[in-house]
Amino acid sequence: MVLNRVNKKKRTLSVPFPWLSVAVLGLVALGCVFHKQLMRFDPSYIDLYHAYSPPGRVYWFGTDSMGRDLFSMIWQGGLISLAIGVSSALVSGAAGILLGVLAGLAPKRLDGLFLKLMEVFLSIPTLLLVVLVQSLFSSASVLSLCLVIGLTSWPSLALMVRMQVRQPRQELFYKSACAMGAGGWHLLRYHLLPHLAPSAIYMTIMEVRSAIIYESTLSFMGLGIPIEVLSWGSMLSMADQAFLSNAWWIMIVPGFFLVGIMVCLTQIGEYIRFCLS
Repeated sequence: MVLNRVNKKKRTLSVPFPWLSVAVLGLVALGCVFHKQLMRFDPSYIDLYHAYSPPGRVYWFGTDSMGRDLFSMIWQGGLISLAIGVSSALVSGAAGILLGVLAGLAPKRLDGLFLKLMEVFLSIPTLLLVVLVQSLFSSASVLSLCLVIGLTSWPSLALMVRMQVRQPRQELFYKSACAMGAGGWHLLRYHLLPHLAPSAIYMTIMEVRSAIIYESTLSFMGLGIPIEVLSWGSMLSMADQAFLSNAWWIMIVPGFFLVGIMVCLTQIGEYIRFCLS
C-alpha cells in the first residue's frame, strides 16, 4: 500500500499540472456565470445600422447580421453551452456507471444480454442517434437537449465500468474478501469503486466536451435549441451568412472559444486519469 502511494506520488510529480488549462477554463466559466457584469451591450438588441461591424474599439468582437454585439453574446451563450455540457455529462455518467456496475455484478446470461444490447447501440453513430432522438421532439429546449445527449451517450461509459467491475472480481484479494464475509457494500466501496474511479471520472469529463460538440452540431443543423436562445452552437449556425458576407469574426470568435474549451477539458481529463490510475 505504501509503495503504491509512493509510486502514485512520483507519477503525479512527473506530469506537470495543467495550470494554463485550469486558468483558461476557470476564467471562461466565471465570465459566463457573471456575464451580466461583463456585457457592454444587450446581446438581444438588434441594431441593423451596425450590422457586420468588424472587431474594433466599440464592438470588441464585432457584430452579427442583426447588429448584435458578439462580445456580449459569447458570454451569455457560453453559459448555456457549458450548462448543456455539464448537465448532459451528469446524466450520461449516472446512467453509464449505474448500468455498468449492474452489468458487472450480473450473472453471465444477463451480462451477455447486456453486451448484445451494447453492440446494437454502439453500431449506431452517437451523433446520428442524437439527431434521430432530438428530431422526435416537437420543439427543442435546453432541458430536452440535455436529456437527449445524456441518454444517448452512456453506452461506452457503461462498457468501461462493466469491464472495470468484472476484472477485480477475478483477483485473489476480491475472492479473499468474499471468503472473509465482506458484504456487497464493502466490496463495492473498497474494492470496485477505487478501481473504476479514474476511468469513470476521465470519461465523464470527456462527455462534457462531447456534449458541447453535439449541441453545436445540432444547432448548426437547425435541430438544436431555438435560435433566440444564445449558445456557442447557435452562434456558429450563422456561419453560412458569414461566408456570404465575408464576416470572418462571426465564425472565428465562437469557434475559438469552443476549440479552447475542448483543449482545456482534454488536458485536465488526461491529468486526472494519470494521477488517479
